[in-house]
Amino acid sequence: MKRTFFALTMAAIAVVACTPKKKELPETVSQQKMEEIYNEVKTPYKYGLVMVPDSSSQMMDCPTIFRHNDKWVMTYIVFDGRGYETHLAWSQDLINWDEQGCIMQFSDTTDWDVNQKAGYPSLIDYDWGGAYGINSYDGKYWMSYFGGNSTGYEKGLLSVGMAFTEEDPATLHQWNRLREPVMMSTDPDARWYDNSTMYKNFVIEDQEKLTGHPFVMYYNARGDSINPDRGAERISMAVSDDMINWTRFGDQPVLNHHKGITGDAVIQKIGDVYVLFFFRAYWPEGKTVVYNSFAASYDLLHWTEWDGPHLIEPSENYDNMFAHKAYVIKVDGVVYHYYNAVDTLGNRGIALATSTDIGKSELVFKSATESEVK
Repeated sequence: MKRTFFALTMAAIAVVACTPKKKELPETVSQQKMEEIYNEVKTPYKYGLVMVPDSSSQMMDCPTIFRHNDKWVMTYIVFDGRGYETHLAWSQDLINWDEQGCIMQFSDTTDWDVNQKAGYPSLIDYDWGGAYGINSYDGKYWMSYFGGNSTGYEKGLLSVGMAFTEEDPATLHQWNRLREPVMMSTDPDARWYDNSTMYKNFVIEDQEKLTGHPFVMYYNARGDSINPDRGAERISMAVSDDMINWTRFGDQPVLNHHKGITGDAVIQKIGDVYVLFFFRAYWPEGKTVVYNSFAASYDLLHWTEWDGPHLIEPSENYDNMFAHKAYVIKVDGVVYHYYNAVDTLGNRGIALATSTDIGKSELVFKSATESEVK
């Protein structure tokens, strides 16, 4: 018996000795690496609008891009006065987009999300310059979204929901939705930074399980320990093992500037570094400051912010109010930076900037009196 116990003990020690230790990753990214990333992702050439609303009463927002069955697919959200719906468009060249229609529309029921369904496809390949395919899990394609039952522009209690489909995610059809939200600001475990309301969310697969879980969500939320209705908007994290049950990760936001808005995270991986694109908006002394920037991380947890030139900021007549909310990819050596463009009349569409000069768009916003888009 002693000999058997000794043998088993030695075998266990050998297994432990042969098991490679998990590599400790740096918590910060060097300035040199940040400059390399900036030079890789910068898009100084504004092409212009690629998506324009059908009418001056509509507003387009938040593009998400993936490739499926030999076509590029964009989902985006549309606000028409009642609330957000999620729409679909196709492209062969990433420049000319054909609108297909709505894939998550208003409900005629008493559902919790009857008037708001702002969706963002999940589990998209995020390797820089890669295939950008959309992956399934448990036989389904997934889309996170924020929803609510109040009418108006981001009004009322907004919560995070999950939608899914077993059909082709690039085709026009209504996605199914879980019956209840997966995260709410009224949850017992709501943090001080998300105890007011929740906004855009973006889900990736963490194949290395750096968080200890396979699925990671970055989400915008507003909250405050003293007055939940007056807190800043920040980016925070949640994790899941099954895409249905989500748990807040940590007790602090991922990115927090303590005022205004820090939001709309989108992840790409460049080499061994994760890059989180986000936007900032704040209003010092009556001014409006809005721009897209990025942060970088080796472990998905600790992020180093870029402190150099902004990636995108207002400069043209179609984005002279806001130029923000990025979705950035690299295809065939060209970086495509899609963003939300808002002019001083409140027209809101989707614009594109690129790393090389590809010309100029002929699309323009409708004015308050025009009836057609040129």
